[in-house]
Amino acid sequence: MRINTIIEQAVSKFKQDMLLFCQEAAEAPLTPDTASMFAQGLQKTLAAVGRTAFQTFLQMKEKNQDVVMHHNELFRFKYESEKHFMTLWGKIPVRRRIYQNASDSKTYVPLDAAWGMQEEFMMLEAREAVAFACAYVTPEETNKLLEKTAFFHPHPTQIKRCIETLKAQVATEQAAMDDRIREQEQAPDAVRVLAASADGVNLMLNEPEQAGAKRGRPAQRPGKDNSQASSTAYRNAMVGAISFYGAVPKGKQAPQRLSCRYTSHMPEANAPTFKSKFEAELAAAERQAPANVIKVLLCDGARSLWNYIDNRACFEGYEKIIDYYHTVEHLSLAAEALFGKGSGKAKAWYAKYRKQLLEKDDGARSVLRSMDYYSSTRALSKSRAEAVSVQRTFFERNQGRMTYAAFRRRGLPIGSGPVEAACKTIVKTRMCRSGMRWSRKGGQRILDLRTYVLSNRWDAFWNEYKKLLRAV
Repeated sequence: MRINTIIEQAVSKFKQDMLLFCQEAAEAPLTPDTASMFAQGLQKTLAAVGRTAFQTFLQMKEKNQDVVMHHNELFRFKYESEKHFMTLWGKIPVRRRIYQNASDSKTYVPLDAAWGMQEEFMMLEAREAVAFACAYVTPEETNKLLEKTAFFHPHPTQIKRCIETLKAQVATEQAAMDDRIREQEQAPDAVRVLAASADGVNLMLNEPEQAGAKRGRPAQRPGKDNSQASSTAYRNAMVGAISFYGAVPKGKQAPQRLSCRYTSHMPEANAPTFKSKFEAELAAAERQAPANVIKVLLCDGARSLWNYIDNRACFEGYEKIIDYYHTVEHLSLAAEALFGKGSGKAKAWYAKYRKQLLEKDDGARSVLRSMDYYSSTRALSKSRAEAVSVQRTFFERNQGRMTYAAFRRRGLPIGSGPVEAACKTIVKTRMCRSGMRWSRKGGQRILDLRTYVLSNRWDAFWNEYKKLLRAV
């Protein structure tokens, strides 16, 4: 009987709305305009039918009780109140019975509680669509996107509140949720190598510089209002990539990357939260990988990162190497300092030792010997001699992590491409657009969403979120 009521209401609404435009479209000749008119009318009708059916479904679930028990406390009926909810088919009004306890200090709405909408405006499926979209684009762009592609069109302010509420709901449970997500995963088949990489990426925070002027900008600009510049600062967000590699494909020199998982965190002094997340991710990957997997740590030359890596027991047993492409950037700078920028000798020297780094076991030592020879035999200016010294220090300090020839023979990765790409896709693409300034909390909301999406964990995350709401 109840099912028939829902169907009858939906069919009646469908017929009623279809009659408004269908006759005119049916009698007119077929043109792009009449086809478009019919399609738009049908779209509006389907949305209206969805609203009618869902509203009828909810109102049928309301129970006319004078008293209800909630958490072992008696609540009495006081009044009815209408509330609008955002559904997948648009906004619908729902009349609900409101109950209060004996002292009128607490209010309970059984209908809202029954479908998980206490203190919520947007139904769960709409919240998922909004959150997923905001991982890619701004709330304003999400609003425009939904206007063109969906039946529901929340305002950008409502979208922002949805994201804030979601983050607040998962905040205390997120680490446990992430653990459960990792437990559900498995390493890909035919894994040979587990590679871990970490890197930093600058983004603009909506907070003042702590000391000194902004890097790359004058402290004062005559005739300009510096109020905005003084209230913002660049800080280093952190990104980590855990990659599984297989064998080297025929005709290739690098192993095939099978899958990748990411972690990220907003700027934080010494990055303790990021390090904790990165280590948890790595530990889970180690448990899933076969016992004979080769473990590699691959980063650029940042001393702070290597100090962290070299002093953590959890990284023992990892073969450590500096990203090859970062190394050859330093090689290029050394060539310019020795022979002059753009000179033929600089290009020839760079090409020779770039190849030696890849092919010879003592490639880094050969670079150092050559730098020492030309430094002593060429009349370098003070500035160029200092530049050579800087690059020599880099190669001297890191030569033990430049065993590229040996890595290539064994089919191991030598480039930190996954984390370099992650810095761009997770952070830069979404959070470093023109005019964007971030709070640390607001930025972390978006980083979390993007990390779940780009790690192929969105469905697992949303299932955990639904379980959390049911538990509450």
